Amino acid sequence: MLSVTLSTAKPTTARADALILGIRGDDDKGDLAATLDLLGFTGEKGQTVTFPAGDAAKAPLVVAVALPEEPTAEDLRRATARGIRAAKNATSVAIALHPAGVDEVEAIAEGAQLGSYSYDTYKTKKKGDAKKPKLKSAVILSPFARQTTATKAVERAATVTAAVNVARDWVNTPPGDLRPADFAEAITAHAGTDVKVSVWDEKRLAKERCGGILGVGQGSDSPPRLVTLSYAPANAVTHLALVGKGITFDSGGLSIKPGASMQTMKLDMAGAAAIAAATVAIARLGLPIKVTAYACIAENMPSGGATRPGDVLTMRSGATVEVHNTDAEGRLVLADGLALAAESKADRIVDVATLTGACMVALGELTSGILGNDEDFSDQVFAASKAAGESMWPLPITEEMKGKVTSSSLADLRQHNPKPYGGTLFAAAFLREFVNDIPWAHLDIAGPSFNEGGAVDYTPVGGTGVGVRTLVRLATELAEAR
Repeated sequence: MLSVTLSTAKPTTARADALILGIRGDDDKGDLAATLDLLGFTGEKGQTVTFPAGDAAKAPLVVAVALPEEPTAEDLRRATARGIRAAKNATSVAIALHPAGVDEVEAIAEGAQLGSYSYDTYKTKKKGDAKKPKLKSAVILSPFARQTTATKAVERAATVTAAVNVARDWVNTPPGDLRPADFAEAITAHAGTDVKVSVWDEKRLAKERCGGILGVGQGSDSPPRLVTLSYAPANAVTHLALVGKGITFDSGGLSIKPGASMQTMKLDMAGAAAIAAATVAIARLGLPIKVTAYACIAENMPSGGATRPGDVLTMRSGATVEVHNTDAEGRLVLADGLALAAESKADRIVDVATLTGACMVALGELTSGILGNDEDFSDQVFAASKAAGESMWPLPITEEMKGKVTSSSLADLRQHNPKPYGGTLFAAAFLREFVNDIPWAHLDIAGPSFNEGGAVDYTPVGGTGVGVRTLVRLATELAEAR
């Protein structure tokens, strides 16, 4: 992991392989003005230029990154990550974005850790690779460097970004190497002694009447798992339950997907990755909030034993569900997790899931949807997402969806929307049936959970770890509201 420290050194005297220098719209560019003009640097949003420092700084390379006159925390995260990507051969960087407060120091530290992430576990060594440099350290130049609050901000950033990056690692792992039992073991190992973990195998799931998880997983020769993580400090001021969809590979089951649509379906456990990683981060931060998290893990495969369209499953809550499309499996595993969360008598529930393609149609590939049964709590989650720098947007659960969810002539609930419209709203209305009256928010992360294009700012190719920062921010705000 990248080492991030603080220093009061001036940008011109800081020693590093590269100096990442923030240029705000109202800055006097001083001795660098002529060079920046020659390179066509106008300060346009997102602009980055790299050039030899010459006599202007001790660092041999300068990476100038554009900033607005009053940058937000997210502006600073992104600018830091852009600078780190531009200094691709540096083993050390000094970051001079002139933070105006400790919160900005934290944002810069997050940008450095997130922007330096790479996943190369499966890359075999090629000739000359051993000599390829890798970024090892970053120093943030700040007048607050000697303040304890600034040091703690950097430590907090390290904890949160480590959680994001472990979620990215899990999502990026090939699905054959992260089957349900493997994922359960990985979560348990990551939790260490910070969080209590229990794992229900297929026999325990049957005993506990978790028909949704069992129904989805029964077509695979790798049985499903339910992982429960518990963090309960003595001074807890509230109880937050988290539920995550953990489909380690989604073939669509008997309602099988086209081949091209399966290529990235290792991402379908990103919700479980987010809630597990966030819970461990909340514990390591020592937040005075009780968290119980349920990672609902299965592999959705076709076989002679797979759930069929037309089958009826009995959920943990006792409700019966008529299955219409086995490729709408996420809501079935979440139903059991949400029922358990409701039984825990949590004060609030959040679930995170790569649930519907319809959410991508509505909000695009970069924005998650927020739906729920309590407007105030949904607003709180939305505010937390904005503070964390994760793009989310509220969507409604319209009245008509209740009737559609309960329209099965065979069972209590129907699993799939009878019409090809409002798929995200229908899925959320289905999930709402399992939370009782507890304030609940559903995060549909289908779009931003995985980046198939090139790396952009601190968003890498592949798993993004979306949801982790929002959940940790929400937990922090709940703890502070005591």
